[in-house]
Parts: sequence; C-alpha cells; structure tokens
Amino acid sequence: MKIIRLLIISLLSTVAFSCAVEKQVNYFQDLQPGQEIKKLQMSSEVVAQPGDKFYIRVSSKDDVLVKLFNLSETNMSSNKVVLGYTVSALGTIDFPVLGSLNVLGKTRTQISEMIKSELVSKNFVKDPVVTVEYLNLGVSVFGEVKTPGRYPIERDRITILDALSLAGDLTIQGRRDNIKVIRDEGSVHRVYSIDLTNGQGVYESPVFYLQQNDVVYVEPNSMKARQSTVNGNNVRNISLWMSLASLLTTIAVLIFK
Repeated sequence: MKIIRLLIISLLSTVAFSCAVEKQVNYFQDLQPGQEIKKLQMSSEVVAQPGDKFYIRVSSKDDVLVKLFNLSETNMSSNKVVLGYTVSALGTIDFPVLGSLNVLGKTRTQISEMIKSELVSKNFVKDPVVTVEYLNLGVSVFGEVKTPGRYPIERDRITILDALSLAGDLTIQGRRDNIKVIRDEGSVHRVYSIDLTNGQGVYESPVFYLQQNDVVYVEPNSMKARQSTVNGNNVRNISLWMSLASLLTTIAVLIFK
C-alpha cells in the first residue's frame, strides 16, 4: 500500500508539473474559436520622428524635370549608396527646390501626399508620383528569443507578434507573461509590459503596434534563471531535478517496502 501511495503521489506531481508548464508556455489562453476582439482605435501606423531617415523619389512623364527633385545615387566601391532625407530635431526635412518641409508625426503616405500637393500647387510638376520608403527604421528584440537582433521596419504597421516572429519566436525558457517593451516618448523612456498568455490583453495593449526604435525584451523564466551557478555550469537544470526525484522515490520505496 505504501508503494502504491508513493506511485500515486509521484504521478500526481508529474501531472501537476505538466499543467503548470503548459500554462506558462501556451499563448492566448483566454481566446476561444469564434471570439471577437475589438481593434485599437488609436493610430497604429509608423510616423516620422527626429532622426528617422526616408528615401523619397519623385517620378513623372518628364524625366528631365523631376531630376531637380531627386537626390543622386552614388557608387562607393561598386556598391550603390541610396541617399535619404534625415528628419531634423525640429521634425523637418530639406527637400530640393521646395525647401524645408515639416514631416513630424506624418505617415509615409501623408508625406507623399504633402510633397505631391506642393509640386502641383506651385506648378513644378503636373503629374508627380512620390514614393516614400523607410531607410533606418527598426525595432530591437533580445533576451530569450531564438535570434536576437535589430529588425528593420519595412511596412506601415508592425506588431509585437511580427517582431517576435522575425526573432524566431521565444525560446522554451522565455517568460511569456511579462514581455517588456521600452519606448522613447520624448524626454523619457517608458517601460510597458505585455502578457502573451492573455490574448485579449495583447490586442488591447498600447504596445501591440510597435514604433520605430522600440526595444522588446523577453525575460528568462524562473527555471532558466535557476540553471546557471556562480561558475556558469548548468548543474541545476530540469534533468538533474527529475533524476534526483526519481532517486528519492526509489530510496523511499526501498525504505518503506
């Protein structure tokens, strides 16, 4: 009977441990098939900020005329260098012929429309097509992810799920319920927290849509944090504890046999 009790206790412990691990690993645990989640009403598109760099090109049927409004591309060591416009501390860019243009807080579509409107209203170009692309915008992802690094922003909206996917997703040791997002907000760096196990909270979070230069940090879970000893040897890992538990169970069986 004692052996049976020990086996039952061991089995229950294993099941409890498995359930606990599952709750720590699974994403969106509160969401059900068919459930609806309201989208954020706030603007989610990336907007121009001081220090951002944009590639802007004006096209038209008159190729000779539009050359006045385009920066030349140069070759350095056989590599083409694309010149761009850097947003000043005041939120402006110095555009050929048109002069200083305020782009602060504008999306790339709004920047394109503004330049197009200026060219037409001043009778410089009748049929301009203005292309605006990002050059140096990106977000940083590090911590317990497969491939930490800085990833470029290539579209108008990028979510925290996009960024984590680019980084290869969280490792099994990554803490899902407390992802840190550090954002530059003027004179301060604000820290946000997002819980990936709570789907409703993820989609309602102010950092669901990332902004340029956001920093995403994935903390190690408690199990990973306990693995390393002072000298860096991984002797306190899960395999050791499972082996130890098995040994103790065997000893208990022999003692109470």
